[in-house]
Amino acid sequence: MDPVPNLASALLDPILAADPAGPRITYYDDATGERIELSAITLANWAAKTANFLCDEFALMPGARVSVLLPAHWQTAAVLLGAWWAGLEVTLDADPDADSALVTADRLADVADVPEVAVLSLDAFGRPAPDLPVGVTDYATAVRVHGDQFDTPASASVALDGRSTEEVLSTARALAAEQKVSGSDRVLSTRPWTTADDVIADLVSVLAVGASLVQVSNPDEAALARRIDTEKVTAQLGV
Repeated sequence: MDPVPNLASALLDPILAADPAGPRITYYDDATGERIELSAITLANWAAKTANFLCDEFALMPGARVSVLLPAHWQTAAVLLGAWWAGLEVTLDADPDADSALVTADRLADVADVPEVAVLSLDAFGRPAPDLPVGVTDYATAVRVHGDQFDTPASASVALDGRSTEEVLSTARALAAEQKVSGSDRVLSTRPWTTADDVIADLVSVLAVGASLVQVSNPDEAALARRIDTEKVTAQLGV
């Protein structure tokens, strides 16, 4: 297999070529009633905006480290893919040596020593995070002005918490096979994305084989059976 420049290219390029308009991530929050569906093109556009934001506003270069302290969410997927497209190493810990951090407001104290910080409100309507400290960037406000194409995907030897792109990909594909997930599947998951192992098993493995993810936060057990039917779910993780 030819080496891939970075993890985002390895995940997005095949699905953009094969099925750009089909659903790639369908996100539910049963606590708020939120539902949003992203095609491969839309997910790639958000990832590109994030990559451009990180490169242009935070001046991050390939190999820089970005701490991502965010829950399982469609915007988190865009942040991860954007960071990987820019050739950055993602760490899922509160890393004081990180070059930047993307966090929810309640995690600001964990990244007090990081020089560049953006906060995600994760609001369904794109509202900014309120009352941010001076010097902290609001992601929703800043990212929307950036282009939705990223023209210079960067090579990256390390992708996720010290693991190489090739290591993450091979692990993800092996887990997909173990979980019997293939490219034709609609995969329902209620699992968190707290650790690198979580992200590989419950996000990267789905994208790596070209499957479609239905991610549910704060799951309402009474609604799951109906959702499996309406979303045409064919595989399940952690349900």
